[in-house]
Amino acid sequence: MEQHSGGGYPLTFSVDYPERPLNRLSTLLRLPAALPILFLTTLLTGTGDSAWIGQHTFGVASGGVALLLFPVAVMLLFRRKYPRWWFDWNRELIRFLNRIAIYLTLMDDRYPSTEEQQAVHLELEYPDAGRLSRWQPFVKWLLAIPHYLVLVVLHLAGLACAVVAWLAILFTGRYPRPLFDFIEGIFRWNNRVIAYMALLTTDRYPPFSLR
Repeated sequence: MEQHSGGGYPLTFSVDYPERPLNRLSTLLRLPAALPILFLTTLLTGTGDSAWIGQHTFGVASGGVALLLFPVAVMLLFRRKYPRWWFDWNRELIRFLNRIAIYLTLMDDRYPSTEEQQAVHLELEYPDAGRLSRWQPFVKWLLAIPHYLVLVVLHLAGLACAVVAWLAILFTGRYPRPLFDFIEGIFRWNNRVIAYMALLTTDRYPPFSLR
């Protein structure tokens, strides 16, 4: 398993490349097969598109995690604390949403687990709340606007790559490695932005990098 540190950024993300042939029937029927897990995601986050590539950043920020984002921001402001159980919930939710996103983009043909990491490896450092800024949590969404603009373009390119990969899998059973690496990089970038502006686990500005 290859991990990308992003220059030591406190979130690492990688997806195991499937060396085996992927299931063509599952690939063909991926969207209807995903409906049950997407319904569960809607119940958790309040947004049905939160797991799709390019959307799950904003789905997380506006859905289930948002219920904890503002209390965490207030806690950091007045108490300089980030309760461990809030952190654990946010981390496991973002892991779950990523497994769904990886499934939807055809990078894994195993149905997303609610517990096991499967092919998705996301590690998030528990923050030292005493070192986090008191005021940044209230403006990080604004500071991250440059990332939003770049990610919109990347998400569109990633969606096109997923369509090409869908055709490739149907004909060959394989996910083209360059497309896989590119989409993986988009998710990595996306998750770093989430850690910064939604999960509030770091004050370090996310790098503009797919690696």
